[in-house]
Amino acid sequence: MKFTKEDHDAVAAAIRSAEQRTSGQLVCVLAYASSAYAHIPILWASVLALVTPWPLIYFTQWSVQRIFLSQLAVFLITALAFSWMPLRLLLVPKPVQRARAHRAALEQFVLRGISRTRNRTGVLVFVSLAEHYVRIVADEAIAQKVHSSEWQAAVDALTAHMRSGRVAAGLIAAIERCGAVLAEHAPPDGSGNELPDRLYVI
Repeated sequence: MKFTKEDHDAVAAAIRSAEQRTSGQLVCVLAYASSAYAHIPILWASVLALVTPWPLIYFTQWSVQRIFLSQLAVFLITALAFSWMPLRLLLVPKPVQRARAHRAALEQFVLRGISRTRNRTGVLVFVSLAEHYVRIVADEAIAQKVHSSEWQAAVDALTAHMRSGRVAAGLIAAIERCGAVLAEHAPPDGSGNELPDRLYVI
């Protein structure tokens, strides 16, 4: 899924509009995947290659050299097949995917400078497409004032649009919802814009 310049502009405009009503800061990050899961192809290829010789030893009269070549072929073909990301993800347990996506969201919160804003009222809207993961991360000053159900409303708005493939529209809906929450709990105080108004795609 590719994001057009129009999508980027629309998300940036939604952030600017939301921030005009609050002293808080909004940051949007879209990840195609939270991890490369690079170990998965090698792990599964190694397991299957180690299993391959046993049925050949018991049920065939193949030579050691032929069995070894079969084992090598299984490893190479399996590693290549599992390098395809959709298949690779099928082999990663959902709890592992969720943990990787959660960690990526927290890393982006720090990397994008949200934790260094003056009022500590920054909010991250994080989406990881491969893991089907959405997370709203709020800095401490605003997190203390807002119940998790209010952020969940933003998540629900985002995921409702994502189900029909409209990710940009979902991000805008989530930004608008987060903006309304920030406007209520962190009204404007004359502070300037501390973070870029843009969509980060990683």
